[in-house]
Amino acid sequence: MRFVRVALPVPLGRAFSYTLSEERSVLPGARVVVELGRQKCIGVALETTDAPPPDIPPAKWKPILEILDEEPILPRELMEFLRELARYYLVPIGEVMRLALPVLERKHAAQIEKAHGKRLRAAGRLVQTARARDVPDKELPRLSPQARALLTQLRERGLTPVKNLQETFKSARSIVKRLAQLELVELSETALEEEDRFFAEEVPKDEPKVLNDGQAAAKRAITGALEAHQPAAFLLDGVTASGKTEVYLQAASRALELGRGVLILVPEIALTPQLIARFRARLGDDIAAVHSELTDKAKLSMWRGIRQGRLRVVVGARSAIFAPIRDLGLVCVDEEHDPSYKQEERVRYHARDMALLRARKANAVCVLGSATPSLASEALVTRRKLVRLVLPERAHSGAELPQIELIDLKRFGPGPTQSPLISLPLHRAIEQTLSEGGQTILFLNRRGFAPSYICESCGAIATCPDCSVALTLHRASGERLTCHYCGFTRTSLKVCEECGHSTFLLEGAGTEQIESIIAESFPTARVARLDRDVAGGTKSGPVLDRMRKGEVDILVGTQMVTKGHDLPRVTLVGVLNADTALSMPDFRAAERTFQLLVQVAGRAGRHDRPGKVLIQTRTPDHPALLAAKNHDVRAFVRTELDSRLEANFPPFAQLALVRFEGVDEVKVRDESLRMARVAKAQSPLVEIMGPAPAPISRIQNRYRYRFMIRSAERAPLREALLSVVRTPVVSQVRMSVDIDPQNLL
Repeated sequence: MRFVRVALPVPLGRAFSYTLSEERSVLPGARVVVELGRQKCIGVALETTDAPPPDIPPAKWKPILEILDEEPILPRELMEFLRELARYYLVPIGEVMRLALPVLERKHAAQIEKAHGKRLRAAGRLVQTARARDVPDKELPRLSPQARALLTQLRERGLTPVKNLQETFKSARSIVKRLAQLELVELSETALEEEDRFFAEEVPKDEPKVLNDGQAAAKRAITGALEAHQPAAFLLDGVTASGKTEVYLQAASRALELGRGVLILVPEIALTPQLIARFRARLGDDIAAVHSELTDKAKLSMWRGIRQGRLRVVVGARSAIFAPIRDLGLVCVDEEHDPSYKQEERVRYHARDMALLRARKANAVCVLGSATPSLASEALVTRRKLVRLVLPERAHSGAELPQIELIDLKRFGPGPTQSPLISLPLHRAIEQTLSEGGQTILFLNRRGFAPSYICESCGAIATCPDCSVALTLHRASGERLTCHYCGFTRTSLKVCEECGHSTFLLEGAGTEQIESIIAESFPTARVARLDRDVAGGTKSGPVLDRMRKGEVDILVGTQMVTKGHDLPRVTLVGVLNADTALSMPDFRAAERTFQLLVQVAGRAGRHDRPGKVLIQTRTPDHPALLAAKNHDVRAFVRTELDSRLEANFPPFAQLALVRFEGVDEVKVRDESLRMARVAKAQSPLVEIMGPAPAPISRIQNRYRYRFMIRSAERAPLREALLSVVRTPVVSQVRMSVDIDPQNLL
């Protein structure tokens, strides 16, 4: 008897051993059905061994019930990567494997449900299909004209859903049934493939662009490493609109010529359609687009194409890092600085960091691209783990970096709109841009109409009943107050619940209010808004298409407008309040503000017409704002690294965040105190910061406490965290560990 270690999708930090008879075999990476307690589970085989589990008596050994895959569903390279990811982030291996597994095909799931009585999530629904058997005409029996015509159509089409035949033949089901009885047609239940809508329209072919000197040098370095078939890692450090995507495209073409697969990561799903179109135009349609809006059926279809090697280029957001790409040769992470690459739930991985790991495991080349590289990547360059490739100029001939001005709101009051967020210089700049036929982007990182709804009499702020945050007023679809953390919504208050007063003040402004003010102040302008209230996920495409076609004059938006969109008619960008991001309780506040400003400024003047950027602020002397004004990335990096070194924060220290949440605040607080003592006792080389209530102390009626662990080296940090995750938490309190945290709220 042999034993198979199996990773199961349960929150337990171990694999489980099951028996396997000598006449059966299972390969690592194949799925199996086993019993855990009284439940049937589907897991992934990790390895087969002759050694019995030391902690389980023979009487409790359980066999593998069924082997679902003859061949590994997860390739060896991907398996090794997943195991390393689980070790690094201290998460159960089964939870990590779940991220890479495809959903079951409906037909396969039905067989398992029948054999083992377990309800399973499966892709698509089964439809009855027909296929003509290979019977020569001379052997056909006498058939009615309709039956003969239907059989002829099946021969031409191949496998066809019977319901599709009803479009031509009203009695298709009875005719097909009769043809099946005559053994002229084969009937089956099939889950049909589903095409991604990104591929619904034709894309005109595109030819490689002539590269400038910086692009050509970057391409030579990347393709040289590809041709040497050696792992390598580069930081493609290029100003906005410097043509980083063209470098990715030409490097990807070379990787495909060498017979290797390509993975392209983007930070936001909204960027996927734009990038997919460019890659299709250059490389054809054998591309997989991995994003959250795919149906299970489409995901399974795409996963099969990737696993079989039919789809050799994968483009997608962070979850695309788990795609089973054959012979992976090139990994590109676009806008590598973007915090969206960090997964904030369950398995809290950072896709940028894991891209470097996966490339190394696959003997591939990894390229991190950004106009504002993260300080983490800057540190890797200093340590010679990344090689910097510089693109110092914009790719479009004649396009120059925009002129940036800081508008001191302490000196300049509101313009004709009377809104404090539309200063007089900005108002005049919008007027001039409209008169010249250019387009304007106004950036404000707040959704809704007003961030606070305040009683004029007693000053009470309308807050979420389940979270410790103010409700935001929205007016676009009727007056309502919404919590942006839990989704709670109510109609706006008529009277104050504290004092009964009926007059309210609106404090602050969101994108919805700015859109209304701009539309009223510039009645001839065509105004649009881009935020998650109107265009979440890939729905931003139509708004951006209208911008490209010149059908919008002024676009008001949140961070969604700062991403890598190429909008050639934009000549003015207005940042309405640069101080909001600077005031966040996070040691990365200056870094993120600088990156946001440079990225949104990069939307202006990308082609022939010069661009202008106005940044409104009450702190015009802040180093991050001055560096953004001067397009001086190096100056900001020097200043910020000095600040991080003095404060002992990453990249000069290792950091982890341990969070606790529950409905009983006393229990949550006590558990955070107890676990902090456990961590400190395990390793005196770590520093414990906290515990304390989280900056947002309650979400969805659950109280939140946390503490941070800081260490100069990774090993002591890991020892302390292992002691924490191995210590049971009391019931009704949930604990999570976030290594290299990006969100400290």
